[in-house]
Amino acid sequence: MRREEPPRPPNAAPAWDSEAAKLRARGAPARAARIRRLLGGAALAASTAALAQQPAPFANGDPAQGRALVDKDCNECHVRQFDDRDRIYTRADRRVKTAEQLRAQIAFCNTQLSTGYFPEEEEHIAAWLNQRYYHFKP
Repeated sequence: MRREEPPRPPNAAPAWDSEAAKLRARGAPARAARIRRLLGGAALAASTAALAQQPAPFANGDPAQGRALVDKDCNECHVRQFDDRDRIYTRADRRVKTAEQLRAQIAFCNTQLSTGYFPEEEEHIAAWLNQRYYHFKP
C-alpha cells in the first residue's frame, strides 16, 4: 500500500528539493547538490525537448496552395481597401499579432466574402501568409 504524504504548503519546495534537504541534514551536502543538479537538468532537458517537438503554427497548410487562393480571392479586396495588396499585412497598425488571430481573421474574411473555404484551405492561406509576412513561431 502506498504511504500518504502530508499536504505541503503552496510555497513549499518541490519533492526533489526536500529530498536534497534531507541529505544535507544528514551531512551529505555534495550528494544533495548533485541530486539537485541532475534533477534540475533533467527538467530542463524535458522542457526543451517538448518545445522542439511543437509543430509550426500552420504545419498542415501548404503555402503554395495558400498563395494561389490569396491571389484568386483576397488581393482584389485588399487593393480596394489599401491600394496595395501587401499593405494590409505590413502596415504598422495591423490587427493580426498572433497565429490564432491570423486564423480568426482568415475565417472572418472567408465568411464576409462567402468564399466557402474549407478549414484545410484556410490553413493553406494561413501557411502562406505566415511564411510571407508574419513569421509566427510555435
